Amino acid sequence: MKLNEIKDNEGARKSRKRVARGIGSGSGKTGGRGVKGQKSRSGVAINGFEGGQMPIYRRLPKRGFKNPFAKTFAVVNLDTIQKAVDAGKLNAASIDVKSLMEAGVISKELDGVRLLARGAITSNVTISVNSASKAAVAAVEKAGGKVNVVAE
Repeated sequence: MKLNEIKDNEGARKSRKRVARGIGSGSGKTGGRGVKGQKSRSGVAINGFEGGQMPIYRRLPKRGFKNPFAKTFAVVNLDTIQKAVDAGKLNAASIDVKSLMEAGVISKELDGVRLLARGAITSNVTISVNSASKAAVAAVEKAGGKVNVVAE
């Protein structure tokens, strides 16, 4: 077998059926849609219709709630900060939202930055963020650092 002799198996690729292109094609005139009625015409939208019966999406109860005041925070973990400090991207003396953006630790500020406690931190750092978990604050203070929670 040579590369120039490779080809698909017979019937592996079917050619597109050209519908409604004359009687001689075998699928002309009505184009396989049958005769008359809503479904034979273009612009049909009857997916949710159940023949006059109350549709399922109206029979089932509504559930849930979307809080319009919910805040979405950009999340930063302790191990990420430690990596950035070790790489020299962050100054351990003062870490704030602006310095996190410049170091590439976060890409968007969103509604603020939240500090979470994944990983460990060994550096003595001062971090200013909009929100922080209790475990993260405890871990930073254990390492000799400080967390300032500032309102946005």
